[in-house]
Amino acid sequence: MPEARDIEQKAAPVAAATAQTVASAREPELASRALARIQQCLEKAEDQRHKITASGALTKEQEKQLRDSFHIQIKAEIAKILAPLHPADIAYILEALPTDERLIVWDLVRNNQDGDVLVEVNDSVRETLIDAMDREELVDAMETLDTDEIADLVEDLPPDVVAEVQEGLTTQERAQLRAAMSYPEESVGARMDFEIVSVREDSSLEAVFRYLRGFEELPELTDMIFVVDRNQKLKGALPVSKILISDPERSVREVMKGDVLTLNPLDDATDAAQAFERYDLVSAPVVDETGRLVGRLTVDEVMDVIRESSDEDAYAAVGLSDEQDLFAGVWETAKSRWIWLGVNLCTAFVASRVITCFEGTISRVVALAALLPIAANIAGNTGNQTLTLLVRSLAMGQVTSSNTFDLFKKELGVAIINGIIWGAIAGCGAWLLYFDSSLGMKLGMVMFLAMMLNIIVGALVGLLVPLILEKTGRDPAMGSSVLLTFITDSGGFLIFLGLAGLFF
Repeated sequence: MPEARDIEQKAAPVAAATAQTVASAREPELASRALARIQQCLEKAEDQRHKITASGALTKEQEKQLRDSFHIQIKAEIAKILAPLHPADIAYILEALPTDERLIVWDLVRNNQDGDVLVEVNDSVRETLIDAMDREELVDAMETLDTDEIADLVEDLPPDVVAEVQEGLTTQERAQLRAAMSYPEESVGARMDFEIVSVREDSSLEAVFRYLRGFEELPELTDMIFVVDRNQKLKGALPVSKILISDPERSVREVMKGDVLTLNPLDDATDAAQAFERYDLVSAPVVDETGRLVGRLTVDEVMDVIRESSDEDAYAAVGLSDEQDLFAGVWETAKSRWIWLGVNLCTAFVASRVITCFEGTISRVVALAALLPIAANIAGNTGNQTLTLLVRSLAMGQVTSSNTFDLFKKELGVAIINGIIWGAIAGCGAWLLYFDSSLGMKLGMVMFLAMMLNIIVGALVGLLVPLILEKTGRDPAMGSSVLLTFITDSGGFLIFLGLAGLFF
């Protein structure tokens, strides 16, 4: 057994690295505070420009010299704010700035951070940043990135830049780049990291420790060392913690984990993210069909997958793209919203035609016009509740062909109970509102029945819309909110006015 002093000496580098990580930990509010300071600097520069121009006491040349001098000071201040920031924080700031101000700040970002920032920003913002860079700047930025990160940017780069970047890669890196580019965009292969540390199972822990000490630094998020045979086939995983606390004389085979979760490069990245969440993973090996270790997926990539999936669902529900630039051109942004606005307009005309069909009934009982929105709105709310639950469950893979019927029964039961309870409350409310009228009782009954039926219809629509979209190969969240509003509005009007026609 090793002495306590030996253990302390071996653990010292790990403890030092941990201390350094804690010391350099970033505050969550750092990016937002930096953004506010940068905006203040930009506003100060704009105010100074107006003051210099409005003074009228200086010549054009003097005005230019004064503006240039002040702008140099402002840029130096902004560069000082940017210097300690993480690339993700800088990306956050760039996405929050209008295009002109964004390009000013982009010019002040340190050159060794350009590539990392380009990886972090969304597609639309990335286009504006790449357009502002020349060929040499782009090549230099790509040289600071790993092959998996370069693969993420290839589609946005000019072909001549891609060719020059590939020439600067080693044979192994070029093979990795081609492999990463060959996988579908939403697959594990497109997200995996090629930086892996592997050992043989017949090695001793002492030999493994010496091997690790030979690295200048370990790949980020290395929580386990992968165990492979001579053909690079995965045999298991050795947690880094085991190396520190186990007897150095023991072999890797004795302490390694053989039941480690493995992923295939063609697996869906969202499914992999669910596995990470379920098993609290930091990293997982990626193996091909032959069992050969080809890379690893890490929790930072998984977090990106989860965030992107969440953003995509939220935007898709109202027909927007999750990769839009907040400050894109007015005309470009307007065109991107036309499709679903057009669909919404058409559905609104359909709903209005439903009301027109019952003009006679409404003219006889004017109170129906005041009660009409209530029945439609409650159905939309019920449908949105069911829709949100189902879209999330579909994304998590919890809805299958075997449990769909059970889900239908459960949601239908909930809708019937809510329909009876809230229909009765709405019916009593309508009766009390028109208590003095001879039609009060009938209005209450119409309201009760319409509310109950509309809640049931809303729940059924909230279930059927995402299921049908998924069966047709579409995103269950894409435009589902617009379709739900159309059906519940038209159906709500039809049910309420149809019942009114029967009673009156």
